[in-house]
Amino acid sequence: MSKTISERLLRAKAIKNRGSLETAVESGDLKQFEDISLSEALVLGLLNQKVTKYIGIFGHGTTAIGEVLRIYEDAGLVKMFNVRHETEAAHIATALRWQYGEVSVVITSIGPGAMHALAGSLASANNGLGVYHIYGDESTHNEGPNMQQIPKHEQELFLKLTSVMGKSYVLHTPEAIFTALRWGYATVHNPGFASPFYFLMPMNIQPMIIKNCNLMEFPKLEPINSVVCNQERQFEKSVNLVKNSNRITIKIGGGSINAGPEIQHLAELIDAVIVTGPNVSGIIPYQYKRNMIVGGSKGTLCGNYAMNEADLVIVIGARGVCQWDCSGTAWKHAKRIINFNIDMYDATHYNNAIPLIGDVKGNLIELIRYLERDGLNRDKKLFSPWLNENIEKKKDWGNFKQKRFDNPTIFDPVWGKKVLTQPAAIKVACDFADKNKAVKYFDSGDVQANGFQLVEDSVYGQTYTDTGSSYMGFALSALLANAIADKGVYGIAFVGDGSFMMNPQILLDGTQHGLRAMIIVFDNRCMSAISSLQVAQYGKTFKTNDSVIVDYAAWANSIKGAKGIYGGSSPQELVSALHEGFKFPGLSVIHVPVYCGADELGGLGVFGEWNVGNWCELVQKEHHSIGF
Repeated sequence: MSKTISERLLRAKAIKNRGSLETAVESGDLKQFEDISLSEALVLGLLNQKVTKYIGIFGHGTTAIGEVLRIYEDAGLVKMFNVRHETEAAHIATALRWQYGEVSVVITSIGPGAMHALAGSLASANNGLGVYHIYGDESTHNEGPNMQQIPKHEQELFLKLTSVMGKSYVLHTPEAIFTALRWGYATVHNPGFASPFYFLMPMNIQPMIIKNCNLMEFPKLEPINSVVCNQERQFEKSVNLVKNSNRITIKIGGGSINAGPEIQHLAELIDAVIVTGPNVSGIIPYQYKRNMIVGGSKGTLCGNYAMNEADLVIVIGARGVCQWDCSGTAWKHAKRIINFNIDMYDATHYNNAIPLIGDVKGNLIELIRYLERDGLNRDKKLFSPWLNENIEKKKDWGNFKQKRFDNPTIFDPVWGKKVLTQPAAIKVACDFADKNKAVKYFDSGDVQANGFQLVEDSVYGQTYTDTGSSYMGFALSALLANAIADKGVYGIAFVGDGSFMMNPQILLDGTQHGLRAMIIVFDNRCMSAISSLQVAQYGKTFKTNDSVIVDYAAWANSIKGAKGIYGGSSPQELVSALHEGFKFPGLSVIHVPVYCGADELGGLGVFGEWNVGNWCELVQKEHHSIGF
């Protein structure tokens, strides 16, 4: 055994015995200044931030780091979860942060593996979730092109790639590790909009020794606080806008997740209705009388009505993504906007708006204080004309859905028989999930759109849907976070057949890591979201379906430890299959054939605009005419 390895073993043992690096040094078990490799310094630095979980695939570009992790895992300090695809690893880490608040590390080798992980990190980047990534990188001596590096005679090409997605640091000099860790900490814990942070580790630098490394120099886990707006004039102007408006809509995004009670209080004070973004269901309970649920390009009838007819809009914690506000055309009758956001760019996204920049919850409390000081309390009227209008629209939406639930099957020539429609099948599965306290994950496509229109969550965290990047296969990989989390729960992934094909390795990795969960494959043998878009725009579908028959239940049953179940062609058969899958002690897959076609009862329709295809000219014209 080499001296480096033996000393590393002693350090790991001392840290484990004392509970932390700091106490191990303070007790004298470790010297403050020790010779350690860059790879060990990185692991120690992350351990000092309470980051202990690594997810990924080792390659020739990360063997030195892998050896450090082996020793630290044997000591009980970290845990490495090996999976079968780097994109999957990125999505697991994203879900772990999103659902459980746990910061983890995605680790891959140089080249294609790193590119897969980088692509997968789009999900965490778009949803404001801080995750660490470690990639092997080309050697700094430049002795010749490294296998799998980008074949171009330029330096730090991977740094250019990762820097487009988020903050990055090339560890060209081992002693720079402390700065890299500080930058990383500020990035993944940014209270405004966190994002991935990428450590690029040149292969020849990973084993290099930092002489007399100061073990007390590693940055520790410290809270980063956000601030509230201190511009009194901004709040006074906002109060005046409210007083002169009678049809107020509050639209909320992902930055509002900690402010549900304040949003409800504000809505009652000013007689506003609330419309949610697709990924924040449950922040406002579905049954709350002022909740008009989701609005946008794939919004609900009631949500879009509330957006279209408002004379004042209050935006809370949102970036204004294209589908979120119908490419800027949703505010058809609004005169002004009040925009709450911690990010300056997002707070000033709209023209003719009052930006309230800073902590969303703190600024909401402050606006409520100003309104109450001014004596405003419109909730005493109970049911105003504006509220009544919206309640009627929500009833219309309920009737619209019920008609589809009452007609759950349609003949589909692809299947040669009547099969369930997606709305009916998803409704059955959602009710089952909620009854059994299972967390729902919706994958990209028609399943996702139907899902966020149908869920009836009473608290935040019952549903997760990656509408930020709409990454096919995300829900499948996200399931594995439940096996990795400190206190995992039961999850159900709602996926289309196309999404399942993107990341089927969950069947192996879920079994490998002891996952107990369920996957429901809604199989219509077509990309129905895009098919319907093509028909709406051009009257024809093109290359969005296939003729290949896949038995997803048999596929699952081919893997020891997984269970495949046929979901049937009726609500009753599907319920029976769900019960069977839920009882299984491992990963179950329910295969549900569903309808895809022109019958309007087979879907939930479209109530909003979108700046794509041949709609662009009209949408852009309206956007500029509205002027926000």
